Amino acid sequence: MFTNTPLRKNEAQETLINNEKIELVHPLSPEHEVIFPSEARTFLSFLCQNFAKRVDELLAIRRAKQARIDAGELPDFLNDTRDIREGSWKIQNIPDDLQDRRVEITGPTERKMVINALNANVKIFMADFEDSMSPAWEKLLDGQINLRDAVRGTISYTQPQTKKEYKLSPDPAVLICRVRGLHLKEKHVTFDSNLIPGALFDFALYFFNNYSELLKKGSGPYFYLPKLQSYQEAEWWSAVFHATEDYFGLDTGTIKATVLIETLPAVFEMDEILFALKEHIVGLNCGRWDYIFSYIKTLRKHPERVLPDRQAVTMDTPFLSAYSRLLVKTCHRRGAFAMGGMAAFIPAKEEDENQRVLDKITHDKSLEASNGHDGTWVAHPGLADTALSVFDQVLGERNNQLDVTREGDSPITALELLAPCGGERTELGMRHNIRVALQYIEAWISGNGCVPIYGLMEDAATAEISRASIWQWIQHGKTLDNGEVVTNALFERYLKEETLVVKEEVGLTRFEQGRFSEAAKLMSDLTTSTELTDFLTIPGYTYLD
Repeated sequence: MFTNTPLRKNEAQETLINNEKIELVHPLSPEHEVIFPSEARTFLSFLCQNFAKRVDELLAIRRAKQARIDAGELPDFLNDTRDIREGSWKIQNIPDDLQDRRVEITGPTERKMVINALNANVKIFMADFEDSMSPAWEKLLDGQINLRDAVRGTISYTQPQTKKEYKLSPDPAVLICRVRGLHLKEKHVTFDSNLIPGALFDFALYFFNNYSELLKKGSGPYFYLPKLQSYQEAEWWSAVFHATEDYFGLDTGTIKATVLIETLPAVFEMDEILFALKEHIVGLNCGRWDYIFSYIKTLRKHPERVLPDRQAVTMDTPFLSAYSRLLVKTCHRRGAFAMGGMAAFIPAKEEDENQRVLDKITHDKSLEASNGHDGTWVAHPGLADTALSVFDQVLGERNNQLDVTREGDSPITALELLAPCGGERTELGMRHNIRVALQYIEAWISGNGCVPIYGLMEDAATAEISRASIWQWIQHGKTLDNGEVVTNALFERYLKEETLVVKEEVGLTRFEQGRFSEAAKLMSDLTTSTELTDFLTIPGYTYLD
C-alpha cells in the first residue's frame, strides 16, 4: 500500500539521463523545435527513464482486476486501506487562483477555441489533450504552442475567410491542462525504442514551456488527470510531480492537480486517491459521461446491470446520484473541491429550442449545486452565464461550498453505487447511438475530437457510451421496444440504414470527401467483437498521422 517513493532532489540530480534514447518518428518544423528543444527532451527522457515502465505495470493491474469482475466479483471499497478512509487527514493548500471554480469550460487546444474559452465568462479553462482532441502529431504540437502563447498573453488568431481577429482579454480564465490517460501511447516518440506514454509527453512539454511564466504571474502549473482507476495510479502521478519539482528545484506542491473520477473502480478509492496526491491535489471531478461508459465496461459481464438508452441515464439516476453525493462528501471532508460534470448542450438557433436547452442546463446545474458541488463544466461559452447564475445564487458571498460536509447523510454503500438502472432500450435509441458514434468516429479519425452533433458537443466519452451500450445489448441478448432482439445482424442492418441517413444529413459531397466508410468499419469491428475493446481511441489512433 502506497509504496511509490518520489525521487528526492539528490537522486533526481544523480539519475543518469540519456537524451539520445528519445527518438522522433518525424522531424520537427522550426516552429515546433522551439517548444521541444534539447532541454525539453532531456526532461522527457528523465521522466520516461524513471516512470514509463511503471505505466505498463499499472495497466496490467487494471486488466487483472477487470478479469476478476468479469468472473463475478463486484467492485467494493478496499479492506486494506480502511485506515486511510477513517483517518482525519486533509490535503495541503489550494492556490488563491483556484479558490473559486464555480464554472469551468473545456475544449481542445485549437488556437481560436483557446482564445474564446479563456475569454468566456468562466473561472477556469481546461485545455484538453484528451477526450475532446484527436491526437494527430501536428495538432498536438500546435496545441502546445497555443498554450505557450496563451500563458504569455500573446495569443491571437485571424479567421482566414472573414479576417475577424481574436485576441485575449485583459482578465482571462485560469488555465488548466488535461493530459492524456495512461492507456494512450504517443506513437511519434520513443524512448529506448519503446513508445512513450502520451500522458508523459503532454505533461513534460506543457510543464517545461510554461511553469516559470505561470509562477511569475502568480499562478502555477495546474493539471487535470483523466481516467485513473486506482490509488496506485495516483501514486504514480504523485511520484512524477515530486520528481519534476525536484528536477527544477521547486517547492513541493508547486504542481497542482484535479483528478477526474470518471471510472467505476476509482469511485471506491476516492479517499485513497486524495491521500496519495495530498501535497498536489486540489479536487476531484465528476466526469459523468466517461463514468457511464466505465459502468458499462466494468460490469459488462453482469446481465442484471445492463443500461437502457443513453438518454435515460441522467444524474437523477440512483447510481449516478450516489456517485455525485459521495464525491462531495469525500472531497469536502478532506478540504478538496468537488467539481460537477459536463453540460454537453450547445445553444440552439431557434428561440424556443434554445430556451429548452437553457432550462435543461439550469435543472442540471441546480442539482449539482444543491448536492454541494463547488463548480461545474460547460462545453460552450454561450452556456456559461446560465451555469454561472445557478452557482452565484447558491454560493452567495462564498467562493465555494467546502462548508457543505454532508456528514448527516447515510453512508453510501457499494450497492447504491452499483445499482441497476431502469429505463427502456428502444429502436430509436439504438439508431441514435449508431448515428452519433458513426459521425464522431469519422470526425476523430479525420483529426477532430470535439464535434457538435444533434445539439450536443460530443467528445470521445459519449461515442464510447454509444458503441459500448450496443455491444452490451448484443452480448446479453436484450430486446428493444419493437420486439427485436439485439444481435450482430440487427446492428449491421441498422448501421447500413443509419449510414444512409447520415449521408443524407451531411450531404453527398461531405459524405464522399469524408471517412465514413472507414468509420463504419471501425464501429462494426468494435461493436460486434467478442470482447469489448477498452477504448475506441486505441484502434482509432492507427488512422491518424
